[in-house]
Order: sequence, then structure tokens, then C-alpha cells
Amino acid sequence: MSGLVIEGLRAGVAGREILFGLDLEVPPGEVHVLMGPNGSGKSTLSHVLMGRPGYEVLAGRVTLGGVDLLGLPTWKRAQAGLFLSMQSPIEVPGVSLLSALSEAAIAAGKDPALVAAALEREAARVGFDAHFLDRPLNVDLSGGEKKRNETVQLGVLAPRVAILDEIDSGLDVDALRAVARRIEAATSESALGVLAITHFTSLLSELRADRVHVLSKGRIVASGGAELADQLERTGYTGYVVDEGDGAAASAQAADPFG
Repeated sequence: MSGLVIEGLRAGVAGREILFGLDLEVPPGEVHVLMGPNGSGKSTLSHVLMGRPGYEVLAGRVTLGGVDLLGLPTWKRAQAGLFLSMQSPIEVPGVSLLSALSEAAIAAGKDPALVAAALEREAARVGFDAHFLDRPLNVDLSGGEKKRNETVQLGVLAPRVAILDEIDSGLDVDALRAVARRIEAATSESALGVLAITHFTSLLSELRADRVHVLSKGRIVASGGAELADQLERTGYTGYVVDEGDGAAASAQAADPFG
């Protein structure tokens, strides 16, 4: 079964084109890491894939397991198997993690009575304090606790593809290792495909990457193995900057208001 396939994706926000014909494929069971300088379009890509309102798709096609995602609302993209761990997870006062995932189970035709036990198992796997499970979602959690919380949700929901937007942000070394181990386990246990967006090569010291891609001004400009991230650590992105003479590409530097 095919994973996430992005073909010729052009998209923008507020009248500005930010992604320029992006092509990328994340097969089941593989970890793909997306890196690039600020303003290159990394978070824009995650928003467009998940269907955040305000973004306009100008051209291209995105499928997951053969299902065309771009014509679906966000909740149907989630039901098709797409999961987004946000860069800054939002707080949801009055709604517990247990309640939220129980409703997700009902929507997916699964038994909500099984969710509580699954939450406890997943919390233990990443060292997430179980007393947070009945509290309002993400309320008064630290940045690192929110990222563990996102990983717990991923484990319970068992999506086909997870987009992880800076999952390493706010995590200390031990927490990063626990989160990375759980994500890696999912690639073998349920053939999870992963698109991990990050600025830092430290993520790759814990999360094994099958492929690394460099995004610059709305285009994938390089792809390779984990050694590509090591090269970026030494040289930065200087060698991967799109020609400033390309007017369309240069306009991608415009800030994404939702980034």
C-alpha cells in the first residue's frame, strides 16, 4: 500500500505563493526528515497537507494510500490516516485527552472503552505522567510535556503517516530519546510513515532517518541519506539557496502568517 505521495504541489497563503511544485514521497515504514532555513516553507507544507483554513492549493496532487487528500476536510484527512504533531500544540480547556481520543475512536468505528488502557500504555512508553491524561488537553503543560502528549496521541491513534513539525522542540535529551524510540517502534509495528520537520541534526542522533530532504524557498533542492544532515551541520544552507534571480522562488521568503 502506498504511503504519502506529493506531486507538483504549489500552494500559498494571503495571496503569496510559498510552495513551488514540491514533489515528495513518504513510503510506509520509513522516516523522512525535512530540513531547511527559516522561511523555506516547512510549516506551510504541514498546514497545507492537513488542510488548515486560509491556505490555497494552486496546483498538484496529494494522496495517502491512494486517497486524494486535497479535496477532503481536515477531519476526513485524519480518518484517512494522516496525523499532524503541531509545532506549538494548542491548549483545549475543558476537554481531556481521554475524552478527545474516545471521540476519535467513535468516529473511526472503534470501541472507545479501549482508549483508557491504550492511553496508559502509551504514556508509560514515553514517560508521560499518567495524571495528565484526565486533565484538560495541553493546559499548563510545559513544551516538552506537550510533545510527549502528542506522541501518546500518535501511539493511540495509529495513523498511516505522521507529520512531526519540530517534535524535538522543548525536549531534553532523555525525553527526545523516549519520543524517538516510540516513533521508530511505530514504523515497524504499524508501518507508520514519518515526515519529521526539524531545524536541528540532534533529532537524527535519536531518530533513524531513511531519507533527508532540504527545502529552500518552496522547493526540495536536495535529498540524500543521514549524511546530508551531517553536511548541513558543517556547512549550513548556503549551498542550497535557490537563485535569487528567480522571481517566483524569491517571493517564497514572504512570511507565512500562520507559520
